[in-house]
Amino acid sequence: MLYTIHNDAMTVTVDELGAQLTSVTGADGTEYLWNGDAAYWTGRAPILFPYVGRLTNDRYTYGGKEYEMTRHGFVKRAAFSVLTQGKDHLTLHTEDNAETREIYPFSFHFDVSFVLEDKTLVIVYATENMDKKTMFFGLGGHPGFRVPLEAGKSFTDYRLTFAQPCRPNRVLLSDNYMLSGHEEAYPLVNDVDLPLAHDLFDHDAVILKNFARSVTLSAGEGSRGLTLDCPKMRYMGIWHQPKTDAPYVCLEPWVSLPSRDGVVEDLSQQFDLISLAPRQRYENRWTVTIF
Repeated sequence: MLYTIHNDAMTVTVDELGAQLTSVTGADGTEYLWNGDAAYWTGRAPILFPYVGRLTNDRYTYGGKEYEMTRHGFVKRAAFSVLTQGKDHLTLHTEDNAETREIYPFSFHFDVSFVLEDKTLVIVYATENMDKKTMFFGLGGHPGFRVPLEAGKSFTDYRLTFAQPCRPNRVLLSDNYMLSGHEEAYPLVNDVDLPLAHDLFDHDAVILKNFARSVTLSAGEGSRGLTLDCPKMRYMGIWHQPKTDAPYVCLEPWVSLPSRDGVVEDLSQQFDLISLAPRQRYENRWTVTIF
């Protein structure tokens, strides 16, 4: 089932399966979100929980036991139900069950809220630990946006512009698309701009840290675009399907990273996962503003 919220500036549609955005449309009818064309990538904006990226051999350990979990966790396939809904807001809910506990041994509630504020869509992830033990998890968004956003422009007309000058590092991936253990400086043009090119993604995602937490996708002054703000996200993955001419780009705000290559991670020891005490609640948010 699809749910739609709207205001005078935009209309947003969300699928109950995975609480995935399926459309972000401006008042003039411009669609900003990627359409899931299977020729390139069937996703649109999956939620990454309770893990971001790949695990070595799709496995991890916790409490001396080994578990199996595929890339980006399982919430992207979870059924959600409505907690609250109004004209311009929606909150969806899912929680653990017997099936999830076989692959992730924690009891939790997970809510996703979508709120429209003029031309801004606010997305809030909220996790509550319903267990008697500390819960460990990763979290991230994976929205894809159409590029180009208007006729007469091409993919390479677009750039990402960070809100403040910054000199990020790129977290390097191994040949298996997991952490290699290395980083390198990732210079931006004038410390703010990253021009888009299809070959940027020939070795999967460009993962940045130490970046300005607000980035704008546009083809320059006067063009349609959007700004993504993620003030409490530590990393940003920038991606489209490698070695293609895919007409979209994903701007992925993450709190955590994939597994180290060759290491079956102990979930309680991975350095960047969120640890949440029993009966505590964790929230993180990011926003998309269209123009």
